[in-house]
Amino acid sequence: MTSFDKPNIPAPDPADDQKAATQAALFDAFGGIRGTVETMLPGLLFVMIYTINKNVMMSAIAAAVVAVALVIVRLLRKDTVKHAFSGVFGVGVGVAFALFTGTAKGFYLPGMIYGAGLGVAFTLSALVGFPLLGVILGPVFKENLSWRTRNPGRKKAYTKASLAWGIIFLAKYAILFPLYWWGDATQLGWVLITLKLPPMVLAVYFTWVFLAKAPPPIDVIAEYEAEEAAEKAAKAAARERRA
Repeated sequence: MTSFDKPNIPAPDPADDQKAATQAALFDAFGGIRGTVETMLPGLLFVMIYTINKNVMMSAIAAAVVAVALVIVRLLRKDTVKHAFSGVFGVGVGVAFALFTGTAKGFYLPGMIYGAGLGVAFTLSALVGFPLLGVILGPVFKENLSWRTRNPGRKKAYTKASLAWGIIFLAKYAILFPLYWWGDATQLGWVLITLKLPPMVLAVYFTWVFLAKAPPPIDVIAEYEAEEAAEKAAKAAARERRA
């Protein structure tokens, strides 16, 4: 190769770009590492304190204080608070149940009911052809609901991913509810914490696999902006002709 020859640099693979974009969007949608920590920390603190002293009220108050503190930190740093706020809401309902029932199991029950309900919702939505994951992630990918009628490959991927989420969630709570009914509160808490992250990671992984192989999303936001710009240009041209 002479000094005037250009090196043979391979062109970027669109499939790799699609995988990277999908990974980044999922990472943002589900909160990333920090969002996961913020979701797990209050519940972990509740289990740890209750394991040590068996005091439901102290455990519940500590979990609530930490959840609120996480939101305050995000507000002070001017970060997005959607994941922290969802954590505060979940912890708040759990604290209310724990204090009302006077049992540690009450802290876990609302989240378990919500998770099992999500499992049913994901499964049913996939079976009826309106996958819930597409509704959740459509705005993240700027495609909204265009996948339903204009992008059948994306709809198929969302259907598979929603079914995966449903099966994973239902399997998780098939383990937890027997422990709630017949197990010890401390044992239930530690098993719940142990099963907090792995099923979520598995579900997100399946989502990434299915969406990374699907056709790229249709950016309906860009389409709308282009139509709006064209309309403005046409109106401006019409005004010039009349002048």
